[in-house]
Amino acid sequence: MKRLIDLLVSFFLIVVLSPIIFFVWVLVLLKLDSPAMFKQPRPGINGRVFYVYKFRTMTDERDEQGKLLPDTVRLTKFGETLRKLSLDELPQLWNVLKGEMSFVGPRPLLVEYLPLYNKRQARRHNVRPGITGWAQVNGRNAISWEQKFEYDVWYIENQSLWLDLKILLLTVKKVFVSEGISAEGQATMSRFTGTQEEKA
Repeated sequence: MKRLIDLLVSFFLIVVLSPIIFFVWVLVLLKLDSPAMFKQPRPGINGRVFYVYKFRTMTDERDEQGKLLPDTVRLTKFGETLRKLSLDELPQLWNVLKGEMSFVGPRPLLVEYLPLYNKRQARRHNVRPGITGWAQVNGRNAISWEQKFEYDVWYIENQSLWLDLKILLLTVKKVFVSEGISAEGQATMSRFTGTQEEKA
C-alpha cells in the first residue's frame, strides 16, 4: 500500500509541480551556474546504493590546491533559501517514482557511513529512505547523530500510514518555521565518525 501511494503521489506531484521545478532549475542555473542539479550515491533499502538527486545550493569555489572550500563558505544566501523551503529536495520526487526512495523514511546518508553504524543504527536500512522522516521533524540537523538514528529506528519499529501522514504534516510545519536546518556552527550537519560502541 505504501509503495502504491508513493508511486501515484510522486507522479501526480511531478506533473503538478513541473512549472515550479523548472523555475527553480532556471534560478539555480542563473545563480550558481551549470549544472543545476547534482546526483550523489547513497545507500537505500538493504544498503543498496542508488543516486539521489538534488538542486545545487553551493558554489564550486576551491582553494589554491584545488580543494573545495568548506560548506559554510560555499553555501550562498540563495542556496540557504532553497534549503529553508526544502526546494532543493524536489528532484527526489524522481527517486520516489523509481522506487529508490519513499516520501517518509530515514534520510539517505553517505555511503562512507555504512561501516560506521552499530547493529541497531544499521536497521535504518531495513526500509526505503525518505524525503522526510521522524528524525527530520524532531530536530533535523540540530540534534546529534545518535539521537537521529534512534528516531530512525523508532520509526521502523512503529511505522504505519497514520504515522507517515503525521510526519508529512509536521514536515510542512517545519518548512514554514525553518527549524533545525543546520547544526550549530555548521552549514548543515557535522560528519558522522561513528558511535563509541561495537560496530556492525
